[in-house]
Amino acid sequence: MDKLVIDGGISLNGEIRIAGAKNSALPILAATLLTDDTVTIRNLPHLYDITTMLELLGCMGVEPVVDEKMNVEVNTSTIRDFNAPYDLVKTMRASILVLGPLLAHHGKADVALPGGCAIGSRPVNLHITALEKMGADIRVEDGYIKAKMEGRLKGAHIFMDVSTVTGTENVLMAATLADGQTIIENAAREPEVVDLAECLIAMGAEIRGHGTDTIIVEGKEKLHGCSHAVMPDRIETGTYLIAAAATRGRIKLKDTRPDILEAVLSKLEEAGADIRVGEDWIELDMHGKRPRAVSLRTAPYPAFPTDMQAQFTAMNAVASGSGSITETVFENRFMHVHEMIRMGASMEVQGNTVLVTGVPELKGAPVMATDLRASASLIIAALVAKNQTVVDRIYHIDRGYECIEEKMQLLGARIRRLPG
Repeated sequence: MDKLVIDGGISLNGEIRIAGAKNSALPILAATLLTDDTVTIRNLPHLYDITTMLELLGCMGVEPVVDEKMNVEVNTSTIRDFNAPYDLVKTMRASILVLGPLLAHHGKADVALPGGCAIGSRPVNLHITALEKMGADIRVEDGYIKAKMEGRLKGAHIFMDVSTVTGTENVLMAATLADGQTIIENAAREPEVVDLAECLIAMGAEIRGHGTDTIIVEGKEKLHGCSHAVMPDRIETGTYLIAAAATRGRIKLKDTRPDILEAVLSKLEEAGADIRVGEDWIELDMHGKRPRAVSLRTAPYPAFPTDMQAQFTAMNAVASGSGSITETVFENRFMHVHEMIRMGASMEVQGNTVLVTGVPELKGAPVMATDLRASASLIIAALVAKNQTVVDRIYHIDRGYECIEEKMQLLGARIRRLPG
């Protein structure tokens, strides 16, 4: 397995461009299953999870055409198999997103129960219950969700027990081809859900309320092709901003969107960062100063994102003062804490909260990544540590960060990849 070797103690400085959002690109790729026309998706990030989703379409008989700029043309009219096999689904939970589109357009889908990150249970029963309310016949057997439908799905009033992003996206996609009106209440409000809705609207869907907790969809008999650019990745943006703040650096990020990062930017300002923004850029300058510790609590958008929690934990490790970080979205999401303690961090987990008292410096050590965002936090810890840190099991990071070592090198980091 590949490792990252990082020599710490350098302040990040420079500018980079932000990639397209993985969590937007994956549902949009699944949405291509809703039409027989060609859909062109631009600004796809160059990531392992994207490759997996393209492979998943490929094993169904679809042949996506990708150019050198990671723009992809997808025409699903050649589909011959409606099965999402375990071999692909186990590596990526987002594979469940093909369930709604396959069922709505083709009347059948066999999707393996998902795998993915080890950060707690993310139940698929919400997806199943909602699609059953729309008239689907669904059984779970032999490790597969086996769904079928005679004729069109029926519009329905769906209340989500828990605000779930992939659950909202699956129902939203299915509803675009349903007979009648679908109302999704307690819908996820994340910008990635809005981006998917905008793509569906470009395909001819009639949707309103996206970005609020009530989405209304008027079903259509068919959708058509379109061209859509994936929004910038807010989590990648936040990760580089926090890395710069932790290392007392100064960076400019281009091709991003400050308007969807307000919770993160306000916490960075609280930590002492000087932040300037434009329509599609963000600049952060610590003026060489040590960050101040911040306290935060994760919650669904527009509150503080769970996917930024680990990175702030790393910044707090070397900040002045103490901060508490409370995780309310996923259980099991403090596995990075034990690795940081090996590097000399002063942290204590109490239930779903980690208490962090900043220390003057961390020390390099061999550490192991346990999930995608934990990997990013360990890289930030390594950047501020004295001496050398080796981060093992970095295949997690390749699922969510495009060319992370190259981008870090552009900012002055001493980081290199060692093949496994």
